[in-house]
Amino acid sequence: MGRLAAAGDGRFELSGEIGFDDAARLLAEGDAAFGGLQQAEVDLARVTRADSAGLALLLEWSVAAGAAGRSLRYRNVPSAIASLAGISDVAELISPPGRG
Repeated sequence: MGRLAAAGDGRFELSGEIGFDDAARLLAEGDAAFGGLQQAEVDLARVTRADSAGLALLLEWSVAAGAAGRSLRYRNVPSAIASLAGISDVAELISPPGRG
């Protein structure tokens, strides 16, 4: 089961398995958690498994943040998500600035 936890100072940790079963719940949790912040950062180092729903979750969070004029960055993106993002030509939405 995927979990989003606040780590303080606009930082969050996403952990566990991120897939279809958890995506809708995590989307709502993230929207609520990030909504009042101008900048947020999500560390994905503890994600143990992710599928296309995990990528869709990150993209939805990114699009919502951009539409609201907020900054949302991801750290330690798992290779499975990075590969899916590259294939889907959306890597720039989940990569930190300066990385391809």
